[in-house]
Amino acid sequence: MYLLITYVLIALVFSFLCSIAESVLLSVTSGYIAVNEKEGKPSAIVLKDLKENISQPLAAILTLNTIAHTVGAAGAGAQASALFGNAALGIASAIMTFLILVFSEIIPKTLGAHYWERLAPITAYFVRYLVWLLYPFVKLSDYLTRSMTEGPVLTGINREELAALAEKGWEEGQLALKESNIMVNLLSMDQIKVKDASTPNTVLFTISETITIKDYYDQHSSETFSRIPVYHDTPDNITGFVLKSDLLHAMAGDNGSYLVSEYKRDMTSVNEQMPLSKVIDKLLHLRTHIMLVVDEYGSVRGI
Repeated sequence: MYLLITYVLIALVFSFLCSIAESVLLSVTSGYIAVNEKEGKPSAIVLKDLKENISQPLAAILTLNTIAHTVGAAGAGAQASALFGNAALGIASAIMTFLILVFSEIIPKTLGAHYWERLAPITAYFVRYLVWLLYPFVKLSDYLTRSMTEGPVLTGINREELAALAEKGWEEGQLALKESNIMVNLLSMDQIKVKDASTPNTVLFTISETITIKDYYDQHSSETFSRIPVYHDTPDNITGFVLKSDLLHAMAGDNGSYLVSEYKRDMTSVNEQMPLSKVIDKLLHLRTHIMLVVDEYGSVRGI
């Protein structure tokens, strides 16, 4: 009876450890590793190495798990047969199968999936030592599976997943709606063309560069735009822009008779097909707040 219990415990205990280690290892996220690595936690470096070579820890875990199942089941079956006769072998096998299913598969994997953050540090060292202990089997597994995998395993988060996480963070109350929207919009900037984020020329408020500042205030004093595109001859021929504050200072200094063109500033142009992310980089580099959007022929499309 002692040997029977020993074999059952061998199968259950080692299989329990393997299952919980596998569940924890597969549940650990790259974000968790990055945060702990910045905090200087040694376990994060171990986890990072294991995740980057995921086939090796999985091979070690499954090797130990298989050995435990085989030895435990064979030993328990032999002892049950010796103690209770061959007729009890089928019953013992059924009981053993049930115990392994519940106590070495369902329970440990559920615990690992729920408490992986708490278990990750100790699991990292357990799995690393397990890889060293079973290194010949690990290398054999690498050799056998090498032809089945192409290139390195990508464990990072891609753009679509990060956007989905931002939305999920808002749904679960971890992020404010504004924060979630900012993250989603930032991630989509490479796909958005500047023409989709510009004010089209058909609705632009523009003024002629040949009118006086006084005429501007007489006709458009109620307009609230701070930067106003300026055109020459026709509204489609935009040559620059003026700051409303400059015109206001001119009026305050009794310079209302001056032409708007005397306060005109140059406006950089960008192609309407340029990604929004590059346009923002350009705005920041030039330290400007307005740009002219043109098509491939140089025609004005908006700002």
